[in-house]
Amino acid sequence: MLLSHFCLKASYSLYENLKEIDIYQRAKEMELLSRKATCKSHGQDSSSFLGCQEYEKNAYDEVKNPEGIIQMGLAENQLSFDLLESWLAKNPDAAGFKRDGQSIFRELALFQDYHGLPTFKKALVDFMAEIRGNKVTFDPNHIVLTAGATSANETLMFCLAEQGDAFLLPTPYYPGFDRDLKWRTGVEIVPIQCTSSNRFQITKSALEEAYQQAQKKNLRVKGVLVTNPSNPLGTTMTRAELDLLINFITDKEIHLISDEIYSGTVFSSRAFVSIMEVLKDRNLENTDVWDRVHIVYSLSKDLGLPGFRVGAIYSNDPIVVAAATKMSSFGLVSSQTQYLLSAMLSDKKFTKEYISKNHKRLQNRQSKLVSGLKKAGICCLESNAGLFCWVDMRHLLSSNTFEAEMELWKRIVYDVKLNISPGSSCHCTEPGWFRVCFANMPEDTLKLAMQRLKSFVSSITINNQSDKDLKNARRRSRNKWGWFRVCLANRPDDTLKLAVQRLKSFVSSITINNLSDKDLKKARRRTRNKWVFRLSFQSFHGRQQDER
Repeated sequence: MLLSHFCLKASYSLYENLKEIDIYQRAKEMELLSRKATCKSHGQDSSSFLGCQEYEKNAYDEVKNPEGIIQMGLAENQLSFDLLESWLAKNPDAAGFKRDGQSIFRELALFQDYHGLPTFKKALVDFMAEIRGNKVTFDPNHIVLTAGATSANETLMFCLAEQGDAFLLPTPYYPGFDRDLKWRTGVEIVPIQCTSSNRFQITKSALEEAYQQAQKKNLRVKGVLVTNPSNPLGTTMTRAELDLLINFITDKEIHLISDEIYSGTVFSSRAFVSIMEVLKDRNLENTDVWDRVHIVYSLSKDLGLPGFRVGAIYSNDPIVVAAATKMSSFGLVSSQTQYLLSAMLSDKKFTKEYISKNHKRLQNRQSKLVSGLKKAGICCLESNAGLFCWVDMRHLLSSNTFEAEMELWKRIVYDVKLNISPGSSCHCTEPGWFRVCFANMPEDTLKLAMQRLKSFVSSITINNQSDKDLKNARRRSRNKWGWFRVCLANRPDDTLKLAVQRLKSFVSSITINNLSDKDLKKARRRTRNKWVFRLSFQSFHGRQQDER
């Protein structure tokens, strides 16, 4: 049934009134909520998170959605699941929550002390030492269990800093730190600017400059946080860098957090050196510095168990350990998870085999990614750890700007159907770098991803070459237009006008065919009156001018 004009007008007016009421109501509700609930500082508007959202809308599936987006922006390790599943099959008691064949379900289901199961804490610190070649040992009384490294980093912020204090972080850094370190704590991040000129290594001048920048902003610097191995670089820090950091925090009397979540992914080149090893080598056990260095760890990357939510803080400061333990009650690791993993990590034969095979698989997969990128004409920063590569696509940018980087990223996500992380989301100072993950997919999917990227790069190259050829052709044949005799005295004026109109239409068709729409617009802007056709009103033999 059709509404009358009056009814339509009345309904529109009602809609507008309801809209105003809704806006008013929402504003009133916002006043009743906390600033934290309504603020936009979570960091989820980062391109790193947005890319994952686009993937979820159109996820690649070999059978169901072969044209979908391939996820290369998620640092997950799925290469050694078969080793974990094999262990579970051989150890049904652990998987079935049994001890000596008897169910302990009720024991695990009841409330547990937030200090964590002693057997698991012992197994975890032993595993951490094994990853580091047993060059250092860890005291289970100094470890605090948390629901992943995210919780561990935030808990340390609450323990070490007040709202408005600052931590220095070398760039590029993990995009999630903007959320983990800042969102609920109110702590600020001041970047330590690192560049490709020295493979993004930390320098003394960069540290000092960041410290001074914080002071100019009236921020009290409470410490430095680094990831070693680095996310997103996929590199281990040199001993010189680690010594530099120790010297810096000693001089400034501040804290150092070493996020070593990727310590078990080092697959080639120099071995991983933990900050704890540096402290012991320099005999700093009984100094103030010893208590100001803290380690973050997790089983999310080394064992590929991000869904289990197992993280840890290791600190030599008993006050930090006590405070973090109290805070951990807001994000505990379940007793079932602790029991299962304590049995797995206590199996030394298994852990030794797992670490060795996992390293080889990561190295093999990383080399396949590097090789595939190389075939596409793309290079990477040389890396020896992690689940990703730091990829150099600066030569594919239309200009040396972050706007051009975002344009390229959008084309790769929406046209190439690959979700990768742009360097700007990692606060890189140089546009054109991207983090590309390789361990979260089957090998066939990686091959397909490389094929897509290679085709894309080839299309860009062809287009760029076409533009170059077009410009060269214009340059070479600017004076190559042919000469023709056109008679004008043997026809009425109307006929002459018609002839000129036909010629004009013909010239326009040639121009459109020879130029792309984009080139045509540019050409018209630059040289609106440049298309010249030389009409000779004299009688002479047709000829072409020599090419200059």
